[in-house]
Amino acid sequence: MTQRTIIGLAQLGTAALILGGCAHPQYATDEAFGDSVRAAQAQQTLNQDASRNTAPMTGLDGAAAKATVDRYQKSYETPPAPVNVFTIGVGGANTSGSGQR
Repeated sequence: MTQRTIIGLAQLGTAALILGGCAHPQYATDEAFGDSVRAAQAQQTLNQDASRNTAPMTGLDGAAAKATVDRYQKSYETPPAPVNVFTIGVGGANTSGSGQR
C-alpha cells in the first residue's frame, strides 16, 4: 500500500465515523411509554371533572381575590434581607465554649 492509499483510507474512515455520529438513533418504545406519568398526574388531580363545572366560585369576592393576588405579586418586588450565615450558631462574646463564664 502506498502512503496515498493509507491516507485516503484514514480519511474515509474518519468521514464514516463523523457521519455515523449524525445518524438519528432508533429508539424502541413500548406501547406503555408514558403511562406512569399519566397515572401520577391523574392521582394528583383532586377532581378530574372540574373543567366541566361552570358554576361560579363561592367564598371569595373579586376585591378580596384581587388584593390577594396583588399582595402575592408584591412579595416578589423586594428581595428578603440577606442573612449572615457566618454568625449562625456562634455564641456571644462572654462564652468560651466550655460552658463556664
